[in-house]
Amino acid sequence: MSSGSFRQACCSTVWELRALSESSFDLQSWLQQQGVSAEHARGRLFCKWLAADQIERLQAEAEGLQALIPCADSLVLPRPLALGLARGRALLVLDWLDLAGGDRAGWERLGRGLAQLHRRSLELTPAPGLFGWHDDRWIGAGIQRGGWQRSWGAFFCQQRLADQFQRLEAQGLWWPQSERLLEMLPPWLEQHQPEPCLVHGDLWPGNAGVLRDGRPCLYDPAVSYSDREVDLAMARMFGGLPEAFFAAYNDQWPLPAGAEQRLIAYNLFHLLNHANLFGGSYIDQSRRSVEALLRLL
Repeated sequence: MSSGSFRQACCSTVWELRALSESSFDLQSWLQQQGVSAEHARGRLFCKWLAADQIERLQAEAEGLQALIPCADSLVLPRPLALGLARGRALLVLDWLDLAGGDRAGWERLGRGLAQLHRRSLELTPAPGLFGWHDDRWIGAGIQRGGWQRSWGAFFCQQRLADQFQRLEAQGLWWPQSERLLEMLPPWLEQHQPEPCLVHGDLWPGNAGVLRDGRPCLYDPAVSYSDREVDLAMARMFGGLPEAFFAAYNDQWPLPAGAEQRLIAYNLFHLLNHANLFGGSYIDQSRRSVEALLRLL
């Protein structure tokens, strides 16, 4: 998301929360009706509001957090406390995260914790040996296709890249190179033979952090069972996480050879998603990534 769009989205959210807080809506009573304890309802919570017809986006976020939490022994993820409709809006209530700037040690703990989460997920997968998810997900305001495949190359190209290219084509942006890329990329990725790990899926720097007490945390996921490298690849985008994070991850579970080249393919999905959502420079960045990949293959 561009900085301008991000600020606009944040301002819109703040305005909506302020408007709701000034209304007669009793959040504590609503939470208790949803099964949240009175103690929790009186505490500090994080509330996300969307239009009522967008409740599936919040449901997908809640389900993603619930899937990640059992794998995240050394990471903090906010628990979904309530999900429902109130005053004509969809509402998701989460644990409050007391975020701070984070020091080197905190980012190192995040790197180790993510590696441990990826490893732990291999033991808890509901579909051993398969890549994907049981239904479509949301990644920001974009769709992330679900379904299961045994081939990582086929899954990534069909449920990630091809879907985004089709959306661009529907907007009148057809790239002849995309067909060649979708033909050549699957066998190249298959040489890598990754294991299906549960990944955060939207791990840009705005969705990870360090709490005031030093514990690392993750939030706002777009989960799937994928090559674990997709998380490390996106963590390089939009300013990137500190190098201490990557070094600690690699110490805990080293990345195999070729990860730097595969990063270009994995981040192409996010560039295409942003091109579909926002257009502008993301279209040119996507074209350059396609050209760079074709030179590699």
